[in-house]
Amino acid sequence: MNYKTFILILLLTYSCTTDNINKIQKEEIIPSESYSNKGFTLLFNENLKKQKLISKKIDERSLIIFQKNLKKDTNVKITNLLNNKSILAKVGANSKYPSFFNSVVSKRIYEELELNDSEPYVEISTISTNSTFLAKKAKMYDEEKQVAEKAPVEGISINDLSLSKKKNKKVQKKDNFKYIIKIADFYYENTAIMIQKRIKDELNLKNPKISKISNTNFRVYLGPYENLKSLKKAFDGITPLNFENIEIIKL
Repeated sequence: MNYKTFILILLLTYSCTTDNINKIQKEEIIPSESYSNKGFTLLFNENLKKQKLISKKIDERSLIIFQKNLKKDTNVKITNLLNNKSILAKVGANSKYPSFFNSVVSKRIYEELELNDSEPYVEISTISTNSTFLAKKAKMYDEEKQVAEKAPVEGISINDLSLSKKKNKKVQKKDNFKYIIKIADFYYENTAIMIQKRIKDELNLKNPKISKISNTNFRVYLGPYENLKSLKKAFDGITPLNFENIEIIKL
């Protein structure tokens, strides 16, 4: 075997190995004590499936939801954050749906929670310690990872939930529409600054901000936004960065 042939084989081997590693990273299932995400949910209907905006169907009486970051059959609690109504559900098969939404729910869930059509703001949270978080890619830097491994894990407190069909006829309190997009929270300010710079450089955004939550919690975020159109446009604009758990936070 001559030298050029050896180098060619070596490069091909390295390329295949790298591809395999990338595939593993994209589909890796990482055990997690808890997962939660605040954002807007999407009510399933047949027209969305016909338009290929959603790839799979949910029966209107089902307690199944679509949630792209959680494994199938994960038990979740869905809370309407505008009226604090909650319901238990289960994650269904993996389905494609618009990235702006943190879930897709059935008509039954939507009505039980009395969600607001113009502001269906919910929190999705796991309710089992053996639930699993499906991560596309590990985004945590080495220093962040070391701190995270040492940090205590908080338990999950679940209140008793009633699935009674009796409706509460009270009108929801109408708040002003004002949200931020939380990119991520970091233990170190330097990491937050680095992510802020990356957002500016890669997406040419002028307004990523950093908020000091505590001495060990620095939040990178966009906004605030006072209407759904501008919020959705900004959210869609940062999807190329492929952050794992972007949240929409109401102010």
